[in-house]
Amino acid sequence: MLIETDLEGLSVLVVGPPGLTTACVRRYERAGAVVSVAARPRDVTRERCEGARLGVLVGPAATWTEARAALVGCCPVVTEPAPDAPRGRVVLVGAGPGGLELMTLAGIRALADADVVLTDRLAEVGDVAALAPGAEVVDVGKRPGHHAVPQGDIERLLVDRALTGLTVVRLKGGDPYVFGRGGEEVAAAVEAGLPVTVVPGVSSAVGVPGSAGIPVTHRGVSHAFTVVSGHVPLEPPQARALAGLGGTVVILMGMHNLVPLTTALLGAGMPGDTPAAVVERGFTPDQRSIVGTLATLSDAAARAGAASPAVVVVGEVVRQSAVWARRQGAVPADAARSAELADLADLVGVAGLALDVVA
Repeated sequence: MLIETDLEGLSVLVVGPPGLTTACVRRYERAGAVVSVAARPRDVTRERCEGARLGVLVGPAATWTEARAALVGCCPVVTEPAPDAPRGRVVLVGAGPGGLELMTLAGIRALADADVVLTDRLAEVGDVAALAPGAEVVDVGKRPGHHAVPQGDIERLLVDRALTGLTVVRLKGGDPYVFGRGGEEVAAAVEAGLPVTVVPGVSSAVGVPGSAGIPVTHRGVSHAFTVVSGHVPLEPPQARALAGLGGTVVILMGMHNLVPLTTALLGAGMPGDTPAAVVERGFTPDQRSIVGTLATLSDAAARAGAASPAVVVVGEVVRQSAVWARRQGAVPADAARSAELADLADLVGVAGLALDVVA
């Protein structure tokens, strides 16, 4: 439960047996209230009631007649059922491709209700501690070539914390189910008998190209797009399938293997002059696009010193973007089209997105 009302500074007296009031106290404190607890009927004194602006009776406390009467004479009183048996829950939250403004309201609410947050390197939503006040925040993020907390340990941590009765939020960049190992974490929670909720997030596979003006589909240009993990090089059958399918190829986590990835697609018959782009550090002040062709992209990215996080886009849709018209060596054969794309670049600039281009 998330208390939507601003209770900043309100004095709240929570009444109930030990062990049953913890979750209630946490919610009111996160809403800004100043909370005190009375664990026994005799603790509900006149002095404490007169200092309260709201009384909350939890579980059996609703039947404590004298305590209820003392509170009713001083302030509004609400009742809450006793919490279920100590068994927590797990919530997987997609943080989107970068920035708090790209998170869903459901994700923000889940953080506000969290007792523990396990956060990733790519879940860049700002001050997680402020979004989840009072929660334990644990950084379990992986970096290329360095997994400080192995996946198995992440799953054990998630399950162990939830089994103590806590609400555990697993905060992941992009969407939990797009190369985020969300399925494995859900399976671990389900196997432990824990309830699980998955809050979707905007995937970098579509959000980051879009931030550079590259649509992954476009009528008359591409009616399909394929999202590929670049964590390992493409096998020849995979490269041939992608080259034969057509449409747009979006590669995530592909900067380390950019040379073998582009080489595999070229070897599978994809034309070397196919437009291609690297969109680096999407939705940050340092975002930039490196644009070229399938044959030139890896060299251009190396010259520019491009690094992860970045999204690679291969396909004719790259021509639809303003960054394509601004690439080095572009021939303005169609002045009207160039002007149209320049206007688009200005609009994107107004939105605060960086479009530095290296070809």
